[in-house]
Amino acid sequence: MIRRMPTHCEDETCSSCIIAGDYIFLAHHGGGQEKEDIVHQMRKTFESMTNTLSSVGATLDDVVQINLYLRDIKDFRLAADVFKEYFKNGSPVRMTTTTDFVGRTCLCQMDGIAYKPLVN
Repeated sequence: MIRRMPTHCEDETCSSCIIAGDYIFLAHHGGGQEKEDIVHQMRKTFESMTNTLSSVGATLDDVVQINLYLRDIKDFRLAADVFKEYFKNGSPVRMTTTTDFVGRTCLCQMDGIAYKPLVN
């Protein structure tokens, strides 16, 4: 069974997440772009992901993979350190890369995969 959840970014062509069996595929998430501070934006991004996961009965503890996209690689250490605030039982696997974003003030975005048996 595949279940598509409503958008989280005011773009009807992008679901916030898709549930496929026991897996939850998270779309890109970001946040906090009113402040040009990588730690602030990382925290807001995690809050956004937490809200999406909560809407389908999951938590960050269910996340098994995260892709972290940064505007500038110089922000890597500060961004990576924020993971410690949200993953107390060990972090998921992570890939990090740099990219340009459509939003000029966006410093980071994340997407990921969660595993949650029997999500309905």
